[in-house]
Amino acid sequence: MDNPQPIRALCLLSGGLDSRLAARLLLEQGIEVQGVTFTSIFFGARAGERAAGQLDVPLLIEDFTPTILAILAHPRHGFGAGLNPCIDCHIAMVRRAGELMREHGFQFVSTGEVLNQRPMSQHRKALQQVASESGVGDYLLRPLSAKLLPETEPEKRSWVDRARLLAFEGRNRKPQMALARELGITGYPQPAGGCLLTDPAYGQRLKDLKTHEGLDIIPILRLRLGRHFRVGAVRVIVGRNQAENEQLEKERNAGEYLLKAKDVPGPSAILPPGATEDELQQAAALCARYSDFLPGQPVVMEIQGPQGPRTLAILPATPDMIESRRI
Repeated sequence: MDNPQPIRALCLLSGGLDSRLAARLLLEQGIEVQGVTFTSIFFGARAGERAAGQLDVPLLIEDFTPTILAILAHPRHGFGAGLNPCIDCHIAMVRRAGELMREHGFQFVSTGEVLNQRPMSQHRKALQQVASESGVGDYLLRPLSAKLLPETEPEKRSWVDRARLLAFEGRNRKPQMALARELGITGYPQPAGGCLLTDPAYGQRLKDLKTHEGLDIIPILRLRLGRHFRVGAVRVIVGRNQAENEQLEKERNAGEYLLKAKDVPGPSAILPPGATEDELQQAAALCARYSDFLPGQPVVMEIQGPQGPRTLAILPATPDMIESRRI
């Protein structure tokens, strides 16, 4: 049938303003909306849950971690400014939404994308790639920019009134904010900061991990913890405060080295069991640098490791050593 009842749309709901507005525009047309949001070790589902609650729509939450780790290993469309494979990531999300659309009898998929809002991933060619490579094709509707894009099946079949869709374009968010006020949508998050992969500093740590150690979940979860240094073939993590020191000690794996100053306050540090003596001494010097050391005096470091406990007196690392090894 060309006009099934009721019309049901599956909306990608990140929780940001754009995805909320896109879903709300469909609700205003009497379309039955269900949200789908994705969660992973790089971003959570909380914003999507809040948005679904505000819109009063049901929400599916999909674990995206295995998919995004596979994408990070071999991104077909490359990375953005950080280590963010945005086009590949969005293709995979829309592909999964298309599968859910077919499994659960939705008529089409909707997203909050705005043409040219993100220069690397929302230009016209990228939007076309997402639609075609996801397999959703003309059943993918972008309500906020629909009037600037080719007509989709939901519009051709009159499931959606194209005249009531919008022509937003570019990075200026004032039109969205004005529409939000008109529709009574409040409490939406700011546009930046949703995904760790867009953070350049985090991207550098992840790139180093990918190059030297691979993309296993446990090391990835540690990337937000402490100061990170590359010493030879190993990574050294030095706590920044008491809470991080305690977490490093608690989460230390069997066989990993644990370093801390013996006689003065200072951080804890961990490094892998395969560290050489030279790497261990460099790690001790780095850790000692952040202790309450006396200038020109060595710091006695306590070391727990595979060979049992020991102490090592070492001069703290110089500022040049710190910067040359910092990840």
